[in-house]
Amino acid sequence: MAFESLTEKLQKVFRDIRGKGKLSEADVKAALKEVRMALLEADVGFKVVKQFIKSIENRAVGAEVMESLTPGQQVVKIVNEELISLMGSETTSVTMNQEADVTVILMAGLQGAGKTTTAAKLAGKLKAKGIRPLLAACDVYRPAAVEQLKVNGERVGVPVFSMGTAQDPVNIARAALASARENQNDLLIIDTAGRLQIDESMMQELVSIKEAVHVDWTILVVDAMTGQEAVNVASTFNEKVGIDGVIVTKLDGDTRGGAALSIKAVTGKPILYAGMGEKLSDLEQFYPDRMASRILGMGDILSLIEKAQAEVDEEQARKMSEKLRKAEFDYNDFLEQMNQMKKLGGLSGIMNMMPTLGAGMKGGMPEIDERQMDRVEAIILSMTKEERTNPSLLNPSRKNRIAKGAGVDIAEVNRIVKQFEQMRKMMKQLPGMMRGKRGRGGMGGLGNLGGLFGGKLKF
Repeated sequence: MAFESLTEKLQKVFRDIRGKGKLSEADVKAALKEVRMALLEADVGFKVVKQFIKSIENRAVGAEVMESLTPGQQVVKIVNEELISLMGSETTSVTMNQEADVTVILMAGLQGAGKTTTAAKLAGKLKAKGIRPLLAACDVYRPAAVEQLKVNGERVGVPVFSMGTAQDPVNIARAALASARENQNDLLIIDTAGRLQIDESMMQELVSIKEAVHVDWTILVVDAMTGQEAVNVASTFNEKVGIDGVIVTKLDGDTRGGAALSIKAVTGKPILYAGMGEKLSDLEQFYPDRMASRILGMGDILSLIEKAQAEVDEEQARKMSEKLRKAEFDYNDFLEQMNQMKKLGGLSGIMNMMPTLGAGMKGGMPEIDERQMDRVEAIILSMTKEERTNPSLLNPSRKNRIAKGAGVDIAEVNRIVKQFEQMRKMMKQLPGMMRGKRGRGGMGGLGNLGGLFGGKLKF
């Protein structure tokens, strides 16, 4: 997860200052020196870090902190507020042009940033809001780019307009807009060509498309893994073409993440979405306040709730909750719960959104080995249908067969069976524990996180 190293370092700084009853100016400056180093190592731009630290210091050495009963918490509060301000304060959403029959989005970016996939992700996300998008394949240079867009468009249920690779991208864009109007699509998303590096021909092609077709949103896609270079790219595109917002991809990877902290400060343009995985559903609205909470180890419960509502079927969750409450669930149900957990990014992904748990994982909790979840799944899939439905059938000879089928030791099968039975007993003793709240304010379709954690944290 991006920012993991930064989060750990900031947590250490905050633990140190929280342990002091009173903070001197020297204490604050020493802490901010550590914060500065952590940000620079996370690849946040030097000028951005300098201004950020200055803003914190101006507030942190005043009476607001020095005279507080909990000065350490006050410093954390100030850092959180300044992080939010750095990333844009308010959330910016893609809006439709109410004065036009078709809103046009132009996707731009360097080759390899994930632009074509992101175009499909964005189309799918906006379609879920009741919008009728059309994707236009204007990348005629990269091999298989048109086909890639068609495949991804089909997966998200969005039509793709293409004219092959022999046509001029400007003409394709014009024809795509005409097609959108004819077929009553109210949104056109134009996927354009990228290059390995910025060059004049790429910039001119984007300018020509914008001159030929009225573009409402020019969205730049940048790769978080390129670090500070992503900020330089954003700055150049904004200067040469003009951008309205940015989508940062690969923020789920092992990246330093400095781009997400620098782009708004350097370009003045907001981050609209963050790519958090390879699946076409892995595109999250970018909330500066929620990202600040993640960075500081405070979790992101709201995003977890929204993801659960989008990924998990409400009626299915209700039935599962009832089974868990009565301790009537079997291995088929347990397998379904594991699949739901995977949809939410796996156990480690969920823990990263939980307050203190994700950030404190390395400090106080054991590392989570997602491969262990795969072994548990293999064990369950090695059972017969009857065994999965009726766990009491699992005698020693059956367990031996299951172990061989899953490629694990018999002791591991025994451990899984034992923990599964313990979970059933625990749920029976706590009938009210699993009644998840439903509706917009609760966990929505998930509603059963306790059962999922109870079943998986033990493995």
